[in-house]
Amino acid sequence: MKFGLFSLLMYRDNPRGITGVIDDARSMVQAADEAGFDFAWFAEHHFTNYSLSVSPLMMAAHCAALTRRIKLGPLVVVLPLHNPLRAAQEVALLDQMSDGRAALGLGSGYQAYEFERFNAPLDAKNEVLLEYWDVMRAALVDGHVRYEGRHISLPETVVAMRPIQTPLPPLFLTSLYPSILTRLAEDGAVPFVSGAWAGKPGALAASRDRALNAWAASGLDPAGMPVAMQQYIHVTDSAAEAMEAAERGRFYARMVYALRAATPRLDGATVVPMPLPEEASLEGFRDNFVIGDPHHVARRVVEDIRALDPAHYNCFFQFGDMPVARARRSLERFATEVLPLVEREVGPLDRIGLRPPVSRAIRAA
Repeated sequence: MKFGLFSLLMYRDNPRGITGVIDDARSMVQAADEAGFDFAWFAEHHFTNYSLSVSPLMMAAHCAALTRRIKLGPLVVVLPLHNPLRAAQEVALLDQMSDGRAALGLGSGYQAYEFERFNAPLDAKNEVLLEYWDVMRAALVDGHVRYEGRHISLPETVVAMRPIQTPLPPLFLTSLYPSILTRLAEDGAVPFVSGAWAGKPGALAASRDRALNAWAASGLDPAGMPVAMQQYIHVTDSAAEAMEAAERGRFYARMVYALRAATPRLDGATVVPMPLPEEASLEGFRDNFVIGDPHHVARRVVEDIRALDPAHYNCFFQFGDMPVARARRSLERFATEVLPLVEREVGPLDRIGLRPPVSRAIRAA
């Protein structure tokens, strides 16, 4: 099992404004590299304070120069908002500049507000992703592309910029539809599940079950599905600090919910957070996020491992524009105090989440 750090770059109350948000992200990635994390991931969102990570590939390239061993990449490239030939070259450039440390997360997106402003069709996002992936894959793997599709047509194009990692950098996928899984699973794409943002119990397991159903509908063996998962984590011995973290988690969840509306409420570029339907109490957010002392957090991680057997465990420490000193301390305590407790319970972490190569299930005649 590998461990990752997720960076959203939300701007809420950072005392140094946009510059502070970016500096915090750099600090967290450097801490993750020093602590032995395997991946650093950057979101892609546009226009609002929900996320200042408008170019995850730029963030990854920048932080590659500040780190030594950690892999870096977008989680995700919202592929329907990109020219796929440009995206492929930028992924390859990241891999070259980082000496083979690029990783790639792909998704089709969900925010209507973003799609409208890029003049991209939200209702065709999955079909667009599939065509664009055909182009990206050909550029990255084969080094040449010629393509005729409904959404993009390209003349014969030879690509000089190629990645170091072959055939592809590690590939992850958040758009878990059968048509997309069918195409990308054979390239080693790992489904990414997350469900705790709403502060409700069972959401992560439900997300995993939806992924399993889509995997099976793709003609793939559910027993062989690798899983990447994300949790919202804050390690603290202070009950008061735990509740403060829960409030930031609730603020984050309200932002997500607000942006799922076709027309979100905005004050300029600032999202007006919206309470969730049947919203959990603040104590509920604390309990359904992973917030508490090292023993409590370790117990929750062990529960996740036993329930999901993940190949990749992604950690979101700085949700809600968490003060960076607290988020960084939480990351460091997770690495030095929590993970030894987890390993004592489940054994060597590098033996968790191993799967055989993807193979097609036998379809009924």
